[in-house]
Amino acid sequence: MDILEHNRQSWNKASKEGNRWSVPVDDNTISEAKKGNWEVILTPVKSVPKSWFGDIKEKDLLCLASGGGQQAPILSAAGANVISFDNSDEQLSSDRLVAERNSLSLKTIQGDMADLSVFDDSAFDLIFHPVSNVFVPDVSIVWKECFRVLRKGGSLLAGVMNPAFFLFDHEEIEKTGKLEVKYQLPYSDLSRLDESRLQKLISDRVPLEFGHTLDQQIGGQIEAGFVITGFYEDGWSDDATLLNRFSPMFISTRATKP
Repeated sequence: MDILEHNRQSWNKASKEGNRWSVPVDDNTISEAKKGNWEVILTPVKSVPKSWFGDIKEKDLLCLASGGGQQAPILSAAGANVISFDNSDEQLSSDRLVAERNSLSLKTIQGDMADLSVFDDSAFDLIFHPVSNVFVPDVSIVWKECFRVLRKGGSLLAGVMNPAFFLFDHEEIEKTGKLEVKYQLPYSDLSRLDESRLQKLISDRVPLEFGHTLDQQIGGQIEAGFVITGFYEDGWSDDATLLNRFSPMFISTRATKP
């Protein structure tokens, strides 16, 4: 099957239904960002340290797979030259809505996060990449493409899923309240789920996910040429999963191109 197209349609559906990551920020948030009062997240709760950005005014910034009318408009209002690049046309539509409503100079391009061929080498100073590479089978391509399009001294700010999340069957956790390891890593909905559950995800237009190992997530950035210069963990703000009570389920990294 065409994973890219399935996930595009699934995220279009989620966006129309008001998914948390698809609710555009309000006018006051943009107004404050224009004054220098802003924050953005790579993961559900913790704000990204301002030091990870430096002075973003007039910097060329790629928001990678982070459409939804949230991060890209805020960063544009804060003074960056922002391009939002996302697989979902509906998510990009939310970015445009906020940009047009608040007179922001924000460009949107639809495409695959693993294929940045539309951009020249060394095109950006910063890449902002929230948790989204769970939707691509091979994350190494994403890291290599990010390295290529960044300028020397530029940084990739990325949020990734703790691979421990994918060890468990979360439907079973909801039913039984028990944490029992079921799947091996790396994880793929395509190979780990039985046919009936997989087909239900496909028919219900739920995005298909892939759980990458730490070696693929962090080691992959280093292998691509990056130097890790920042790191923190995060969780959900509630008990969205039982696992959240025992360990942070998200990781954020700042990786710099030497």
